[in-house]
Amino acid sequence: MAQVARLRFRHLQFLDILGKTRNLRLTAEQMHITQPAATKVLMDIEEMLAARLFDRLPRGMRPNELGLFTLRYAHAALDGHRKFVDEFSTLKQGGHGHLSIGAISGSAAHLLIAAVAELQRLRPLLVVKVLEQSSDQLIVWLAERKIDVMIGRFTDEAQRDQFQYERLAGESLQITAGVHHPLRGPQAPGLAELSNWPWILYPASTALRKVSDEIFSSTGLSLTSGIVETPSFLFALELLQSTHMLSLQPAALVDKFVRRGLLTRIAADLPERMPDYGLITLQGEPPSTATLAFMEVIRGLAGAEVAPT
Repeated sequence: MAQVARLRFRHLQFLDILGKTRNLRLTAEQMHITQPAATKVLMDIEEMLAARLFDRLPRGMRPNELGLFTLRYAHAALDGHRKFVDEFSTLKQGGHGHLSIGAISGSAAHLLIAAVAELQRLRPLLVVKVLEQSSDQLIVWLAERKIDVMIGRFTDEAQRDQFQYERLAGESLQITAGVHHPLRGPQAPGLAELSNWPWILYPASTALRKVSDEIFSSTGLSLTSGIVETPSFLFALELLQSTHMLSLQPAALVDKFVRRGLLTRIAADLPERMPDYGLITLQGEPPSTATLAFMEVIRGLAGAEVAPT
């Protein structure tokens, strides 16, 4: 396959556009070439790869299995090139690049705030974008390269083959309710009693929901009253304050609301806790300079929080 090395940047651009348009005429227009020239470019690419990539249809082009594989490569290569150009240009102008971070809420968000504050002190010209979501959505964005790094958890063991994980910390959980809930007080209710109250739960695909389901299923119990599912803590907060619903939440997330008298903790013994969370990056792809700087900062902060006093 020595001829594959003859593939040029313009060939990748051509494939990326053809993959989106599935039409040689439209591809030719966007490449500012004639349609016969576009036909020749495709033929040259297929000759270099010694394989047919597209089925010619009366009204367009349809990539075959090899074509789809080649289109994914072309798109990824162009995306990497664009990121290089953007970061190089920013660095050349005296800036420090861009960084997109995805993070779960709770303890991770608490750690993230401290890390971003310190990173801004060290790199004041760095442009930071932060997206907060559950781990199942964040890992999709990471795979699509919409974010550079995420702070969260694996939601499927198969993800360990595609992503690199580095532990940061653990996270405790707390059953939370509004300040006027009948279960408030020092006496801890049992799980059987808790299962009779309405609950606010995170979506089924999240790690926190899996833990809450395991808490009850391990004792043969199930929730028998109303259930509201939402990934939004702010919505859950409003609902907890206006109803007698319960919710299992990360302790670090609800702590300040409890201190301010907006929520109360229900004194129940929990047999489970959340899995550890950590830094997750794409396997086999070197992180950018900005990503490495962020990872170094948050490692130090996480280590300081768990270090013995």
